[in-house]
Amino acid sequence: MSSVVRNQGSCVAIRSLSPSSSINRCSHASASSDGATCGRPAWIGKRLTCVCFKRKGVYEGIYFNITPKQEERLNRLRHRMKVYFDGSRPDHQEALRALWSATYAGKELHGLLSDQWKEMGWQGRDPSTDFRGAGFISLENLLFFAKTFSTSFQCLLKKQGGNRSTWEYPFAVAGVNITFMIMQMLDLDALKPRTFIRSVFLQMLSENEWAFDLLYCVAFVVMDKQWLEKNATYMEFNEVLKSTRTQLERELLMDDVLRIEDMPSFTLLC
Repeated sequence: MSSVVRNQGSCVAIRSLSPSSSINRCSHASASSDGATCGRPAWIGKRLTCVCFKRKGVYEGIYFNITPKQEERLNRLRHRMKVYFDGSRPDHQEALRALWSATYAGKELHGLLSDQWKEMGWQGRDPSTDFRGAGFISLENLLFFAKTFSTSFQCLLKKQGGNRSTWEYPFAVAGVNITFMIMQMLDLDALKPRTFIRSVFLQMLSENEWAFDLLYCVAFVVMDKQWLEKNATYMEFNEVLKSTRTQLERELLMDDVLRIEDMPSFTLLC
């Protein structure tokens, strides 16, 4: 017996009953050990992929037809993800200055090489050295957060909420790590969708070209909330980041979450 689980735009999920609750990829050509199968439909062709895995006690097959609009936005996002930060580029220098202005309105920046950057949570006087893991998009994410949700941005920057740790996470460097975590979670460099998370996100991207940046903002406030709930210290940052990813995945898989704005944690932003 099968039924449609999600049907929004061009994404359709079909499920078949199964007693297992683990998450496993399944083969198009063969049945699993418990007898559930995912057959390859005859109409799978160009630009059409099938991702099959077992989740919440069911097999789910996702047939995702990438429209020209979705493909354009995905390629644009992939391009953003591949741009390295280059301190010699005028546009990258300007983006750094814009981040400073958005963060510290009215406060003069003495130079792109300055100890002032440490106030924001960069490791040294040259923030360009901290972008190596995630590239220029991590700077774009921070700037988007500062301009779109300035209240939340300033609250997290100044560590104003909750009982803070003596050894707090460095704000800006944490932001770069969050960008990298989301890139890994969404697996956007893969030629074909390999996870339900990615397929769901591609649908969200088709609805809003800023979906990645919005998800980043949600991830940042979720990370800080997890940090406070765990009474974490700097040495536990990676564990907090893992639990943040788990929370994001859980919310993205909710049946009534069709946009980033539908995620329960989106309400944390202001």
